[in-house]
Amino acid sequence: MDYRYIGCTESRQVVKGTIAAASQEVAAKILTSQGYQIFSLKPVPAFMPSREQMSSSFSKVRPEAITVFSRQLALLLESGTDIVTALELLKAQSSNKYFGRIIGEIISDLRGGSRLSVALGKHARVFSKVYVKSVSVGEQSGGLETVLRQVADYMEKDTKSSKAIKNALKYPVIVSVVAFIVIAVLVTFVLPAFTDLYSSLGAELPAITAVTLSTFQWLSNYGLYLMGAVLLIAGLVYVYTKTPDGRLLRDGLVLKLPLVGRVSHLSELIRCCRTMSILYRAGLPITEIISSVIENSNNVVIKDALTQVQQGVLRGEGLSQTMDKTGCFLPMMVQMVGVGERTGNLDVTLLATAENFETEAEDKMRSLIGFIQPTITLVIGIIVALIALSLVTAMYSAYGQIF
Repeated sequence: MDYRYIGCTESRQVVKGTIAAASQEVAAKILTSQGYQIFSLKPVPAFMPSREQMSSSFSKVRPEAITVFSRQLALLLESGTDIVTALELLKAQSSNKYFGRIIGEIISDLRGGSRLSVALGKHARVFSKVYVKSVSVGEQSGGLETVLRQVADYMEKDTKSSKAIKNALKYPVIVSVVAFIVIAVLVTFVLPAFTDLYSSLGAELPAITAVTLSTFQWLSNYGLYLMGAVLLIAGLVYVYTKTPDGRLLRDGLVLKLPLVGRVSHLSELIRCCRTMSILYRAGLPITEIISSVIENSNNVVIKDALTQVQQGVLRGEGLSQTMDKTGCFLPMMVQMVGVGERTGNLDVTLLATAENFETEAEDKMRSLIGFIQPTITLVIGIIVALIALSLVTAMYSAYGQIF
């Protein structure tokens, strides 16, 4: 249960916040052991979230902040600073108030006797399961600083890959939005004015102009209904994709789409390789590694394939052998995993595979963007040219009929 407290430190500095404890007496003991003199200690009603809980639902910690936090914590621990002092220093310099509050809660848990991995695990929105498990292994092996650096490298590369894909798609999205706005303005304001003009002149319109005006007139009259129907269908599809069968169908189609499917497949395999590499290097058993990879995957088809791999490993089969049977893992990955199993350097071969896949994914993404950009430009050009040609042709036709 959570308890809200107000107290002061030995230096007479007022402190307040919330603490989780089994009872009010336990909460009081924890606060007293931290050197606090308690003025008020009351349970937080379950139906009334605290201000911190309400703000946390609208706050987030960027992956870059976690990466910097991990590197700085590793550096402080290597310099001989104890874990609590190191976290206090990082809390003091944090520019994100929400993240600073989380670090403060972690410090409170450590002072209460919790291990770092347990304290981190309470904040699943900030620290992933892979991160927590890696830290847990680092605590047990005595190599926490090394594990923190490895996790930071993993997160940095994963964030870099995600950013590259998002940045590459920005231009086509912006161009598409601008094109939609331009066409909407033409349909809403420009074409109706010309239609009224031609009607008042009583001129016979050329075929291309008549077809264009009829099409856009239909869109003007029924566009809202069409948009509503599209949104309704999209909503139904979205709801269906939230069901197990729908998500399986959606993720399967994503992997099979031309151009985009290959990039999505590579992105999933890159995440698999990096997660397996970092956890294998940390010393986790292969079955637990695969469980973490399954949780970290975003594609149901890949999750099912990894589940089959896990079952095969539990039956005593080789990792590469079971991967090959699923058909979801590319031949290069299967071969490199086999080499890693034979040499005992599975983390190295998986990391090399991830880097190779990243290079291919970047090339595929550049090719995809290189195809999308001129295609969008061509489509927009054709639409605008068709509208311009229709209007100009009609003007000349009306001029000729009048004079």
